Amino acid sequence: MSATRLVQAPHRLMFFIGASNLLLAMLWWTLWLASSRGSIPAIPATPIYAGWLHAFVMQYLVFPSFIFGFLLTVFPRWMGLPELKRWHYAPVGAGLMGGQLAILLSTAGWEAGFMVGLWMALAGWSAGLVLLGRQVLAETGRTWHARSCFAALALGYLGLLAFIGFVLGGSAFWVFASIKLGSIGLLLPIYLTVAHRMFPFFAANVVPGYRPWRPMGWLAAVWALLLAHLGLELSHAYAWLWLADAPLLLLSGWSLWRWWPRARMPGLLAVLFIGLAWMPATFLLYVVQSVGYLLTGEFMLGRAPMHALFIGFFGSLLVAMVTRVTQGHSGRPLKMPAVAWFAFVAIQIVAVMRVAAELMPDALFWQAASAAGWLLAFLPWVSRIGRIYLSPRADGKPG
Repeated sequence: MSATRLVQAPHRLMFFIGASNLLLAMLWWTLWLASSRGSIPAIPATPIYAGWLHAFVMQYLVFPSFIFGFLLTVFPRWMGLPELKRWHYAPVGAGLMGGQLAILLSTAGWEAGFMVGLWMALAGWSAGLVLLGRQVLAETGRTWHARSCFAALALGYLGLLAFIGFVLGGSAFWVFASIKLGSIGLLLPIYLTVAHRMFPFFAANVVPGYRPWRPMGWLAAVWALLLAHLGLELSHAYAWLWLADAPLLLLSGWSLWRWWPRARMPGLLAVLFIGLAWMPATFLLYVVQSVGYLLTGEFMLGRAPMHALFIGFFGSLLVAMVTRVTQGHSGRPLKMPAVAWFAFVAIQIVAVMRVAAELMPDALFWQAASAAGWLLAFLPWVSRIGRIYLSPRADGKPG
């Protein structure tokens, strides 16, 4: 194994960084939750409210590490352009990894690390956005999936700037806007765009008689409704979110039904569609939350819809997609290893725990337990894929 192998391909570097960030970020969050409940001694205070910091790190450092790794790999392929060189993508990885390490060190007492981490994260994001933007401009045709992903990254960049603006003295609205832009403007559109392009393609390759269904009108409608949801949230019109979320529930349920193979499928494909089932479940919770608020003026489900989205949908598909890319790009068989199955099944349990925690008498205990469950679910999986990224391809090919 050698660290120099990390820069042989974008996914190696960025997935390794993402996997490391995944555990470090959740370790700190687990300790903070346990400390807040009094289960362990107090830990150092955070530069800003810890819940906001947790949301920022997960939305703008952890998940984007994987996203940039995937997009830096597939953009040239989608658009028929030359593959990127290591000097292109190494600055992206350095910014995201260094940014998170500095921010987490600030939670351990290094006060200057917070601003250092923010500027490093901004530098990494800027490098990635410029790099992918050049790819979009260099294409002679129009690959709408690439443009959709880039549009989401642009919204995410605005969210990153909003968070920095808040830290530099802006109003609390800017951190609120940053959190909403990260989830609804950045992560969700990218996940749905990749699912729209890749899931039917994967199924058609292994399921006999499968007919891919990828209407661009579906993707356009989803984008319009997500922007409507985002606008309603930013204006605090929670009682009317159902106007956007009810159609999103119907569209997500419809796509799941159309995409789901009717024949036997391998595990590596099945986990994609099982994870995708969290999408209509999430919008159902959002609809119930909004209608309940309209009728009673109370948030009956708390943050349950958000965590169904983040843990159930984002977490499940993270395991499914990263495992698939890792197996294929390391020269290994396209199948689910045992540790990947463990991570995937465990994250379903963790998602249910975290959603249910909003309704439990001792909510903080269940929040801490689900955070610890996240660590338990991902640790063996991260250990395996980390070793793969540090090792040569199993088939002896470059990359």
